[in-house]
Amino acid sequence: QVQLVESGGGLVQPGGSLRLSCAASGTIQSAYLMGWGRQAPGKQRELVAHIRSGGSTQYADSVQGRFTISRDNAKNAIYLQMSSLKPEDTAVYYCYVDIASNSGPVRSWGQGTRVTVRS
Repeated sequence: QVQLVESGGGLVQPGGSLRLSCAASGTIQSAYLMGWGRQAPGKQRELVAHIRSGGSTQYADSVQGRFTISRDNAKNAIYLQMSSLKPEDTAVYYCYVDIASNSGPVRSWGQGTRVTVRS
């Protein structure tokens, strides 16, 4: 089982940038999909971006063109570069990985890192 630890959250002004990191305790080479989700206060968790093992990426409409997801298998890490941040991006951000198993895909989540966007 993979354990995930996020870092890089903080307070940033609107229009600013942050880079979130997610370190995996185990190998992520077997993960066929890795991504980021977020949960704003009083709202359900939403998926923000993911990257497949082949390198293809997908983004939520709300972050398309502003966020970039990447992975580094050698460092067992994934990243989320966020730019042109808006107050509505304020949330706890979680990374996740999907790993295939005999009983189907298994998704593991990290504990989250908080991002606050305000003046």
